[in-house]
Amino acid sequence: MPPQVSHGGAFQIGPSVLFCNGGGSAMIASHSSSPECSSECSNFLSNATPAVDSESGGRHEPTPAATTANATLLTPKEFMVLSKLVTRKAPCNLLVFGLQSQYYNLSSINAGGITVFLEDDPLKISEIKADFNGTRIYNVEYQIPAKKAYNLLKHARKNPACSPTTNLLNQSSCKLALRDLPEDVYKLKWDVVVVDGPIGDTPEAPGRMPTIYTAGMLARTDGIGKKMTTDVVVHDVHRTIEKWFSWEFFCEQNLVSAKGKLWVFRIPVHQSNSTSFCSSETVVNGGSI
Repeated sequence: MPPQVSHGGAFQIGPSVLFCNGGGSAMIASHSSSPECSSECSNFLSNATPAVDSESGGRHEPTPAATTANATLLTPKEFMVLSKLVTRKAPCNLLVFGLQSQYYNLSSINAGGITVFLEDDPLKISEIKADFNGTRIYNVEYQIPAKKAYNLLKHARKNPACSPTTNLLNQSSCKLALRDLPEDVYKLKWDVVVVDGPIGDTPEAPGRMPTIYTAGMLARTDGIGKKMTTDVVVHDVHRTIEKWFSWEFFCEQNLVSAKGKLWVFRIPVHQSNSTSFCSSETVVNGGSI
């Protein structure tokens, strides 16, 4: 069974990040010391979890499949949900962890806004033009394997440094925080954040634990421009890590839309004053995107 979600605190992991911007690069060495996956953790990683479809009005149990199932492209209906969200907010500030070929169209939809992709596959990066319609692309490298997710989740709620009250994410002592992203990532207030990377498709592959946590922190900060909410879109929520880390840092009460393997959370800025990511009260009054 997946671990029970607690709505207090968060946890630590230390990613190693390589940024290439123009001709310069910087390497930050990994300092993770998390233990290997236990047998309990293996069950956590291998159990498929139910996806939610807003049209069906409930949950459906997929065929048992390991978390090692390949990350998938968005279905046409899933991409429609995402493109409609960006269209409604454009021109806006759009941050995407991951770079699928489908996402190229988001730059065109968001013409006049700022679109930033953070991707760890250089081949994908080479296929899109930087500065196209305000597009910025950065190469990142994550080195925390998905197999460490369970133990990290157990320790997540015990570290005060990982709470949403942290003001400067790039100076955070929380090991989950991605502290060396491009400066614009921390300065801007993001209208939409998409989490679809790293691939996280096997226990040995880099998992999405730090990107989900970082997205949750960015959504709760004011940045430049006092906007009241950030919409966070998470793909591959049929997989255990994406599902349970989303509940931990984005919160069930903030879920406003679901389609297949795609969830959309609307996170109000005022939650940044709370010591917990989630509360027992509903803070978003329903609605859809």
